[in-house]
Amino acid sequence: MARKWLFVLVALLAMLAVNGLPALAQDEFVFGIVLVGPKNDRGWSQAHYEAGLKIEEEMPGSKMLLFESLNPADNPQTTLLDVATEMAGQGAKVIFTTSDEFEEDTDTVAAALPDVVFINSTGSSALEGKAPANVGNTNAQYEWTRAISGCAAALATQTGSIGYLGPLINFETRRHAAATYLGAKYCYENYRGMASSDLKFTVTWIGFWFNIPGVTLDPTAEANAFFDGGSDVVISGIDTTEALVVAGQRHAEGEAVFAMSQDNPAGCDEATDVCIGGPYYNWFPAYSSIVTAVKDGAWTQSWDWVAPNWDDINDAETSSTSFIVGGALTDEQKTQLDSFIAEMAAYAKDPANADSFFLWQGPLNLQDGSVLVPEGESVTPVTKLADGVSIWYLPQLLEGMTGASTSSN
Repeated sequence: MARKWLFVLVALLAMLAVNGLPALAQDEFVFGIVLVGPKNDRGWSQAHYEAGLKIEEEMPGSKMLLFESLNPADNPQTTLLDVATEMAGQGAKVIFTTSDEFEEDTDTVAAALPDVVFINSTGSSALEGKAPANVGNTNAQYEWTRAISGCAAALATQTGSIGYLGPLINFETRRHAAATYLGAKYCYENYRGMASSDLKFTVTWIGFWFNIPGVTLDPTAEANAFFDGGSDVVISGIDTTEALVVAGQRHAEGEAVFAMSQDNPAGCDEATDVCIGGPYYNWFPAYSSIVTAVKDGAWTQSWDWVAPNWDDINDAETSSTSFIVGGALTDEQKTQLDSFIAEMAAYAKDPANADSFFLWQGPLNLQDGSVLVPEGESVTPVTKLADGVSIWYLPQLLEGMTGASTSSN
């Protein structure tokens, strides 16, 4: 009798092996995410990590492989090729390289691993036709929510002086800083009733996306320098939250100062009493769509610059970029900010404005006084670099902004 039951048990296990376990293995879909910083930075890298977690939660059978802090300070001996090769060896079919710092290396590594799809976040090599066929780029139209952050800063400032703590200088960071300035300038004039020419908007670049001691400027020191110099609002354009921490400390000592988060809504948690809000990325809609396409064998190379969902910019399932309103804004300021967002949404949803961004209308000059776009025209959102100036390839900061436009300045 024991032999009979043993035979039945073996037969059942064999049946499960044939019908069950391989099916589970076949259903599992492995994807990789490579972060430039730590997964808990309350900013850029955390936003990508949270998108991966949400994919695992909402897409049965998906599995994330994660590598944190691939940068010269934290992992100086590790290359993207090392990381991607390991992920591919563990079955990753698509790997997200989540910084423009990885753009060139992504193309090189993808050529060495042609069976894996690579998605570089914020890059443009696919747009320029320079990327291997297994590389795509994705980005959110952060310029819209950056303008919202500028508006919030203009509504909050009492000194008329705003500081912008920037990372390194490139096309992306220039256009983000410029979009923030345009939002601030517009709201200072149209909601505060002040002369926009009197608004002081200063940009300091620390040299990288976050602090690297001995390599970058110290963002804590630079945030303090803004406040010491008369700015009462500091906007973060870096991956981490030093501006908010400093503002919180100075607020505790009785100063009327404010700051903004960046990239992730958790940033405001650092100092809720002084946080007036912040734009943030929601990578889940784009990443989940890409994972689904790769899994279904339907992925094709593309360069995607995704607009917010203007019916609800804070919809976590559909909006690529969003804005958290901070508790430090007054009720009146929140109402004004809501009105500004409604203006932007109305503009964006009007078919007549399909090829333009709100506030990027002439007359607009570059920082050196040269004309970016004359009156009655809009700045082209994107062209290939060889085809002329656009928002995407903004060559300088804008007239009215103080700060370097190139790293050689």
